Amino acid sequence: METIYLSHPLQLHDEQIKENVMALGYFDGVHIGHQQVIKTAMDIAKGKNILCSVMTFSPHPREVLVRDCPKPMNYITPISEKKNVIEELGVDKLYIVQFDLPFSKLTPQQFIDDYIIKLHVKHVVAGFDYTYGSLGKGTMETISFHSRGEFEHTTVDKIQYAQEKISSTLIRELLLEGKVEEIEQYLGREYRIEGIVVDGEKRGRTIGFPTANIQLQERYIVPKAGVYAVQMYIDNVAYDAVCNIGFKPTFHNQLLEPTIEVHIINFNDDIYGKKITVVWNKFIRSEQKFSSVDQLIEQIEKDKQEAIDFFQMPLEKD
Repeated sequence: METIYLSHPLQLHDEQIKENVMALGYFDGVHIGHQQVIKTAMDIAKGKNILCSVMTFSPHPREVLVRDCPKPMNYITPISEKKNVIEELGVDKLYIVQFDLPFSKLTPQQFIDDYIIKLHVKHVVAGFDYTYGSLGKGTMETISFHSRGEFEHTTVDKIQYAQEKISSTLIRELLLEGKVEEIEQYLGREYRIEGIVVDGEKRGRTIGFPTANIQLQERYIVPKAGVYAVQMYIDNVAYDAVCNIGFKPTFHNQLLEPTIEVHIINFNDDIYGKKITVVWNKFIRSEQKFSSVDQLIEQIEKDKQEAIDFFQMPLEKD
């Protein structure tokens, strides 16, 4: 997949751009609804025998436009992760547009002229709630007018699971509630984050549970504080593990940022400095403060056994 980064004003040689079908959206998570938009574009492109492209934006418009938005925001899929997931779908070309104030002030017609027509798009595919141009005044109902007859468009209706609209907002809420088991039904895959193993306090090894301290390299949404059954991928090999996200209240009164510590079951290799992926499988319990280290050790043993039992369960088939 070819990836092209764009910023306003555009500076490109549009005569070299091939005709394409474009899926439009922010696509945080690239969840099942987003995938339907992209796959629809891919099917249309195949029928026309032309390329399929995706256009997304970075950062999230809220970071630029909303005063009370936390800056920087955290994401289900930071841009590098989003790029990987879109590439896995088989898209030919990805446009990543820098979303800044000058870009946000484009009228709907200017956006269509510069970012759709000039990119030789012959068919646009987007979700029913997609908007474009200043203040989101452009919608899938106005796009025919703004197209100047240069392209067609397809609107993908909302996708639901268990009578709920699949959305990035819903997935964010599930993560912040620790409901990682439910994520796959909406995301189309288990939730994962990437990071680097770094030095920590090394307290785990003194109580018999050595942990890998994970430092995130991207702005992922971290599930709520607690203990989870996870799988950690090291050099593309999956290891069953137990993960604690939190503020270590048994040992600290005020940690400003939560730590992510992973105890890999039956594993003793040195992995400091390794790039890893953590896949979130099951919420075990909320974080709690223990009155003694012995109580903590007893609970960690129970958490570890619950994770082992979880990974030994036979997979359910639909």
